[in-house]
Amino acid sequence: AKLVDSGLEKTPEFKDAVAALLPHVNAQKDQFIPQHIANLLWAMAKLMDNGHEQTPEFNEAVVALLPCVIVQKANFNPQEIANLLWAMAKLVDNGQEQTPGLNEAVVALLPLVNAQKDQFNAQGIANLLWATAKLGELIELNLATSSFESLVYRISENFQFSQEEISMSLWGVMVCCAKLALVANANKNNVLEKHMDDLLTRLENTSPENAEMQSIIAMAASWLGRACPVVPNYQTTISKTQADFRDQLQLSIPSLKIEEEKSLNSLPPVDLLLPDHNMVIEVQGPSHYVGGDFKTRNGSTLLKIALLQKSGFEVIEIPVNKLWNQDSMKLFIDQIKTRVSMPPQSHDFVSLKRGWAGAAYVTAEEHLEEQTNPAKRKKTNSQ
Repeated sequence: AKLVDSGLEKTPEFKDAVAALLPHVNAQKDQFIPQHIANLLWAMAKLMDNGHEQTPEFNEAVVALLPCVIVQKANFNPQEIANLLWAMAKLVDNGQEQTPGLNEAVVALLPLVNAQKDQFNAQGIANLLWATAKLGELIELNLATSSFESLVYRISENFQFSQEEISMSLWGVMVCCAKLALVANANKNNVLEKHMDDLLTRLENTSPENAEMQSIIAMAASWLGRACPVVPNYQTTISKTQADFRDQLQLSIPSLKIEEEKSLNSLPPVDLLLPDHNMVIEVQGPSHYVGGDFKTRNGSTLLKIALLQKSGFEVIEIPVNKLWNQDSMKLFIDQIKTRVSMPPQSHDFVSLKRGWAGAAYVTAEEHLEEQTNPAKRKKTNSQ
């Protein structure tokens, strides 16, 4: 993993060597000490992040290691805890399926962050903030918030954070604030916002040219109501499902003005914008969810929604796996028709239930029930 990270070409012989080693992980899993477990999961996440194929043997090795994390949880040192959580977040971010073992391993490790909070170095803090944020709804809000609060105060200490570590930490803190903002009646965390402001200033002072860092600066400036010092250059792609849904929506409401892949307030582009109604429609593929499960939204998705709502837009999320034909599209289009007939209004949060109906998040089963039984429809709260 280190060799590939340093630029080694992934030759057929290299792939054969990795393939030869993977079965030994499962066979010898009971003999690994904590350092081995952390190094193996870190290496596998690194390989996957560098394009290594996710073979059945690769998946079996990951699944074999996860129970070892739970069994050995009391024996990991701070660097191993940070590496493990980073690895798990990277694995699911690159498409590793969300397994019960992964969920349990994350839940087992997070309390250790609080217990060892004074022992993490700058890289460990940045990795932990990024990983906890990336796992989005997989981590229960209070557990995520307590982990963040135990770490962020150390950012202001005399650590020599690199540009990348500042960027990762800033993004992580933003996602935590987004999770709080998206929950009705959750208390605003002024401490986290103060750290966001400090980190943004530090990142601005490093004058990053990296496109991802410029996007993070733009998002943080938008959140804090500060002037955006950069003009991010976003790449846009339009999926076939998004194009089909746009066409069906336009056919159904010919007078409706629809803009596509529009960047609002220097934020990442939205799929569809209905400018006359302050409404954004996001057609969400598997990359919006932890492990592509279409249920558990990841940190990037939560942050985008919160930023758009903070800017005064109503956000409608439609999982792409619910748009399998014109009839299923019609269900969502009928709800959009209802929404656009109402006067525009600003929504400060969206429910974190699972699925979509109106501007609320519900399960697919609840959504279908709402279509056939109007008495079951939920109202979306607004402030």
